[in-house]
Amino acid sequence: MTTSSATTTAAVPTSALTATESELRSQPETWRRALEVLPEVSGRLPRPGERVLVVGCGTSWFMAMAYAALREAAGHGVTDAVTATEVSPAREYDRIVALSRSGTTTEITALLRATSTPSVLITAVGEGPAAAEASSEIVLDFADETSVVQTRFATTALVLLRASLGEDLSAAIADAEQVLSSEPADELVTAEQVTFLGTGWTKGLADEAALKMREATQSWTEAYYAMEYRHGPIAIAEPGRVVHVFGGAPDGLQDQVAATGADWVASEADPLAQLVAVHLWAVRRAAHRGMDPDSPRHLTRAVHLEP
Repeated sequence: MTTSSATTTAAVPTSALTATESELRSQPETWRRALEVLPEVSGRLPRPGERVLVVGCGTSWFMAMAYAALREAAGHGVTDAVTATEVSPAREYDRIVALSRSGTTTEITALLRATSTPSVLITAVGEGPAAAEASSEIVLDFADETSVVQTRFATTALVLLRASLGEDLSAAIADAEQVLSSEPADELVTAEQVTFLGTGWTKGLADEAALKMREATQSWTEAYYAMEYRHGPIAIAEPGRVVHVFGGAPDGLQDQVAATGADWVASEADPLAQLVAVHLWAVRRAAHRGMDPDSPRHLTRAVHLEP
């Protein structure tokens, strides 16, 4: 299967929705609300020319990676994205942006407490432990979730950050609405293995897509830079497995994947809308595998470590 969308048009009754699906389907609306909020909070976000560190854990780290790559590509200044426990003391920054859905993530709270660098926390739950250590906070409470598996908070935070760089997100919102009007193809739902690829800022989305599949479906999933895929990982490609690329693909890669017999999935939609499609795909795959995406194995809504 070589396709630009890998979807069908089958619909699911509203009564059948899990909490995870209900929340992921609200993303076009939460993205619009983020754009409405931006003028009120833009003064708390990095200014052009500042050296910026963006931190998060898990999903939030992958959103940080995407924003950092976009900010540098837009010419706004040096921007590093690091998981909260791996920040180098050898680097100095003008501002720290911390992402934490719960506002309680232990590693984020500890990092903010240990620094004197001006910081802003982007969260769904205000006035939490991490906020007490930050210089300021931006609360996207309309994007909060009951689900363990993050969907709308992460993408809504990234929409806010993309818009702060001057991007027009109207096409991305329209694309998200379009992908939510379809269903993932059966070949995707039943695939033995899935690999996600990205380039530049979309590598963070590829990492996040792989995480969603692991969390919701306990599937074998991997993520790579698209150019790196040919340097070894392509060895696992074979019929019944899927390679999904976010954004544009390197010349010749689609043909190389086709030669392995693996299915190739690409789209002209905004890459963040492609991630929304993966969210729905993960929910359908979980159901196919007899799993409840609202209750992923070994996971909790937030990670709290003992002192």
